[in-house]
Amino acid sequence: MKGLIVAAGQGTRLRDVAPLKPLAPLQGKPLIAHVMHSGLAAGLDGFVVVTGYQSERLEAYLDAFAKAEGIQVTAVFNPRWSERNGLSVAAAGPALDETFVLMMSDHLFDPEIVRSLVASGLWGAETVLAVDRRLGNPLVDLDDVTRVQTGPGGAIRRIGKGLEPYDAFDTGLFLASQGLVRAIRDDVARGGGGSISEGMQALADRGAALTFDVGDRFWLDVDDPSAFGQAEEALAAPPAAAVAAGSGRRLAGHGAGQ
Repeated sequence: MKGLIVAAGQGTRLRDVAPLKPLAPLQGKPLIAHVMHSGLAAGLDGFVVVTGYQSERLEAYLDAFAKAEGIQVTAVFNPRWSERNGLSVAAAGPALDETFVLMMSDHLFDPEIVRSLVASGLWGAETVLAVDRRLGNPLVDLDDVTRVQTGPGGAIRRIGKGLEPYDAFDTGLFLASQGLVRAIRDDVARGGGGSISEGMQALADRGAALTFDVGDRFWLDVDDPSAFGQAEEALAAPPAAAVAAGSGRRLAGHGAGQ
């Protein structure tokens, strides 16, 4: 199965760390390389990466990564990269199979999340979102995280930033289908912004969006210098001590297959 990585934005909140967020150096390799290596450890066999801001620089790195790893990495340029993130998913649609794993270029994660998500399957839904139900997770930025309200059977009722009430966090990891691509395109056609959350809400409104609980597994949105520092600490932790304080999370870089 292929992984789709959204990597088109400017990443202005991390500009003090690196001029191009996907290539921000983290423990000796670019941030996006950590994402791809975790995807490979989870069993993915290649990637479609949507580029935009400084696309030539990022695509040069992706070519080198693909050759070094002996895998296929297809770059898709999103001319509307400065707009909502769902437009990157829509742009990648023709390069994707019917089912794929959607990931963000700045989210670190335990590979076991993706492995278990894929193994669980879609269960009749069009997209399944991996969620964190630990509402006290100290690594989550409450002002920035996308929140999720769920119903019976883990169905998504509502999704969005600043949502109240909520009972889960969006981890940025999805087992998705072309149904999500179509939902985003339909949202744009109706005059919507075309964000991933808007596409997911459209699926939820017709009962086609479910959730998968990540349990105590590690994930981290590396979106600003503070989160970048947390990522450095997590990846520097020795495997035997790879537990986040008080939560039992396995740290990125020490998951299965790493």
